[in-house]
Amino acid sequence: MIKRLAVLGVGLIGGSLARALRRRGYCETIVGYGRQVAELEKARRLGVIDMIANSVPEAVAGADMVVLATPLGAFRSLFEAMNGHLAPDAVVTDVGSAKGCVVDTARSVFGEMPAYVVPGHPIAGTEHSGVEASFAELFAGRRVILTPTKETAAAALGRVRAMWETADAIVDELTVEAHDQILAATSHLPHLLAYALVNTLVDLDETEAIFRFAAGGFRDFTRIASSDPIMWHDICFANRHALLSALDRYVEDLRQLRASIERGDGESLKNSFARAKRARDRFTFKGQAAE
Repeated sequence: MIKRLAVLGVGLIGGSLARALRRRGYCETIVGYGRQVAELEKARRLGVIDMIANSVPEAVAGADMVVLATPLGAFRSLFEAMNGHLAPDAVVTDVGSAKGCVVDTARSVFGEMPAYVVPGHPIAGTEHSGVEASFAELFAGRRVILTPTKETAAAALGRVRAMWETADAIVDELTVEAHDQILAATSHLPHLLAYALVNTLVDLDETEAIFRFAAGGFRDFTRIASSDPIMWHDICFANRHALLSALDRYVEDLRQLRASIERGDGESLKNSFARAKRARDRFTFKGQAAE
């Protein structure tokens, strides 16, 4: 049980976690904090949170679980604001899509990596944002990756694991480095490509006709371009090294595809497509979802 849950950032992810835990009766009190008061009022009206905090110190006061669910760019200011105001038994975790930056920021603000900080990342979401888009079943059967450091206390890790399992998630553990490399390739790069493709088409002369006649493949590929631009701006810079490495590899593969088409090498192109199909068909994507 969580006596007092503080959710810093009550949007799709933070709101869905609060809903899932409330449905299971796992929290006595849920406190919400954020910069948009109207969104917090909406969250309270919807029953997602019980109370609105006017400041970070007020939000974390007495909380035994604190969840950072804002864009990554806000983490430093949140850590700074909660420093010195956390309850002795508090555990702090987050839902950020990059983990190296979270660990580096925590060490910078607190002077060391606190034993009570457990970096985490639910591999779940939709292209929608805001508390109205949240729903209790978002994490059911989806994976949550925890990236404990050598300083992480076993008890804190266990409490975060229990929280996510209560939300019906499948909990895995990775190193910080492995997480950021994997997510750069499987999540961050696809979002970058979706944004880029839509921008490419917007710049064409026949933009209206292109979008009017776009088929399901285009909609499927670019769905995530409707994701929150601020959040993905922060993710790209937070995980820039791993993302640039994945992007360089992708650009090289594109060059090879272009060369095959230019020289009329149908066999090479067909083999490339067949290899990709076999690889994708091999995986079921259970426990995964687009962010």
